[in-house]
Parts: sequence; structure tokens; C-alpha cells
Amino acid sequence: MFLQGILSNKKLLTACAIAAVITICAIVVPIAVVNSYDDAPSAMVTSTTMAPFIGRDVLDEVPLIDGHNDLPFAVYLMEKNVIKNFHLDTNLKTDPLWMTSDRSHTDLPRMRQGMVGAQFWVAYVRCVDTQYLDSVARTLEQIDVTKRIIRRYPADLIYVDSADGIMEAFQEKKIGSLIAVEGGHSIDSRLAVLRLYYELGVRYLTLTHSCNTPWADASPVDEVEQGSPPPQLNNLSAWGRNVIWEMNRLGMMVDISHVSYGVMRDVLEHSRAPVIFSHSSAHAVHGHHRNVQDDILQQLAAKGGLVMVNFYPLFVGGNTIDDVIKHLNHIRSLIGVDHIGIGGDYNGVTDTPEGLEDVSKYPDLFDLLAEGSFRAGGTFERWTRDELKKLAGLNLIRVFHAVEQVRDSLTGEDPYEDLIPFEEYERAGVAVQPCMTDINIHRS
Repeated sequence: MFLQGILSNKKLLTACAIAAVITICAIVVPIAVVNSYDDAPSAMVTSTTMAPFIGRDVLDEVPLIDGHNDLPFAVYLMEKNVIKNFHLDTNLKTDPLWMTSDRSHTDLPRMRQGMVGAQFWVAYVRCVDTQYLDSVARTLEQIDVTKRIIRRYPADLIYVDSADGIMEAFQEKKIGSLIAVEGGHSIDSRLAVLRLYYELGVRYLTLTHSCNTPWADASPVDEVEQGSPPPQLNNLSAWGRNVIWEMNRLGMMVDISHVSYGVMRDVLEHSRAPVIFSHSSAHAVHGHHRNVQDDILQQLAAKGGLVMVNFYPLFVGGNTIDDVIKHLNHIRSLIGVDHIGIGGDYNGVTDTPEGLEDVSKYPDLFDLLAEGSFRAGGTFERWTRDELKKLAGLNLIRVFHAVEQVRDSLTGEDPYEDLIPFEEYERAGVAVQPCMTDINIHRS
């Protein structure tokens, strides 16, 4: 009878139903909210860090900075530095002169296709031809032709001489163009020349090329043929330390590509700023004397420096893009991603890897790294978006900033004036200097 009374009373029945719904909601909704809150972070992490992306997309976000391109030397070889008939704004593969060259890796259309954000253009003259002769004059010509090329294409290229300038150029959608000098022979053992190069815009000096200087050994001394006597190693001489310290004072990056193992070690000990390898690869992957040994890589990382990986098949130990990736992966696994960059060596070499034939191919490399897959098959740990940004250019900008900060901290320091002692010429076996008119001032 009681139940029938309730069922017959519509108002009471409605009230009971509402109460039941409220009770159920009070129990179920908090549980659902808690469960959804607990699940949200993992779902968010999955969507942001694990979701696949296209590697080349990062090159729209940060500048791709290549540490070493020898286009100015190729212009010397092909055009004798006369650029009135040289058209960098066209595909040089179709140019009647350049299409036959094995150094035709770079032009503006291919740089745009390759999403290049900044480039170190290298003023290089061969040491075997010019050392102790006209290396300074010849290097000045290469700096000059580099600047003339930059000025000729203002819609695409813009001269840059600072870390901040690279980002400013990128924001303007222009290719930041920096100048480097390759080979200590180009300063003729004169600190005054080094200072003037900086005034002309040179922002790194490679301490040697393939020849020893009186104050630093080049990497071929580490390649001793079986049965041959070991070479006389000078490593970095006492006066050579002045070169390093003056570069630190100026704010010029010290590049130890091409130098011997002993010079690498000495520079890492004595430099007051981080140093770079502008175009070198990993010795553990391919044991060429131009590559960097694991212990040096670890010292480089401890110093906050950078190795910009070279693409030249002779140094890489293979002729495909996969072989380059092996070097990148080894360095990342050994010292972390904060110390890796790109230094393709285009136009300075006569052979390039399949898949990295010219400057248009950088995006393909970044795609493979993001996918974690070799072109020929097989996989590796994928590179994240942040890692690829560092590889592309953020690492170089960080090192460049650090070098500038050391410069700024040394503004009260006087320039280094010590002359190279005559004894260092003697020890290097080059005491006879017929083209040097003031050799006697170096005698004690």
C-alpha cells in the first residue's frame, strides 16, 4: 500500500527520480574526471613527443648553418675570380662552363631548395703553392671575391659577422653569409695579419690545412706509413698559443679541422673559448686522420665546442647518405646532441655521397634522421625536433655567442705582439726564407 501510494503520487515520484540521478552523478562524475585527468598527461606526451614529423620542417623554424663551403676557391679555379660572367642565381649544372666541373655543388636555386639559412664561405688558397710566398695576398683576393659575390645578390645573400646577425638574416629570409679562412699558412706567422682578417670579417680560422706551419702540425703527421720513421711532432708551439689567445681576444672561432691529434689536444687545453671542427667526422666510424678521435670528442664537449660533420666520402668511409648518418649517430651517442653541426665541404671536394650530391639535399638528411631510418634499410633511434634544431644551427649559434662573450670579457687585454721566434722556423725545417725580407728580426 505504501509503495502504491508513492507510485500514484506523481510529484513524489519525480522527486525520487531526481534524487537518484543526483546521487549517481555524485559518484560517477568525480571518478570519470579523475580518470580523465590521470590519462591526460600521458596522452599529451604521446601526441607531442612521439608523433612523427617531417624532419625538414625544422628548417623553417631555425636556420640551417653549413660550416664550410669552398665556393670562392671554385670561383678562382673556374673564373679566375672574375665574376661578371658568373651567374650564381642560375642552376650552374646547366652552365656550359660549370656543368663540366666536379666542384659545381652550389648555386642560389639549389641553396633555396636545400633550405640553407646561413653559410660560412671559405677563403682558401693551397698551402703547397703559397706558404712562405704569396699566401696573404692570395687569401685577401679570396676574401674580396666572397664579398663581391655577396653584394651582387642582395635579394638572397646578406653579409653577417655575428651570432645575432645569423638570426636576423634568417628572419629576413636571406642566407646569412659569413667568411672563414682555411689554413694558418694564410696568416704567414704574423698576428697583425690575423687581426686584419678579423677586421675584414673573418670569423673563424682553420689552424692548418694539409701542410704544417712553423707553429702547428697538420693531420697527415698522424698517418705514418709502416716502416717509415715517425715524424718530428711540434704539436702547437709556444708561439702558436699566442695565435689561439689572440683569436680568443678578437672573438674569432678557432677551427681545428685539418690539424694533428697533438694540436687538437693542445688547443683544447689552452683556448679560453669553445672551439669548433668546421668540417670533420668521427674517427671511430672511419679511421682517417682527418676525423676526430673519441677522446678528443669528449674533451670538445667538456669545452662546450662543436664538430660539424663532413660529407666527403674519403673522410666518411662510404659514398652514401647513410654513411654520413652513421657519423652523426656515433657523435650523438658519445657526447650528446649539443655538440654536433653540419659542415658539408661542398665545392672543396670532387666527390659527394649518393643522396647528398649538392646543397639542395640537406632536407633529405633531416627527413631520414627524423624517421630514424637508413635509406638502404635498417633503423636507428629517431632524432627529435629539438635535436634537429640544434644540429641545424642552434649549436653553432650557441658556440658563436660563447666566443663573443669571451671576447667581451677580454676588452681590457692588449693585443699579443710577440714575434714568432726564429727557433720555431728552424725546428720546422723552414729557416731559409728567401721571400721574407725581415727574417733577421726573428733571431734572438
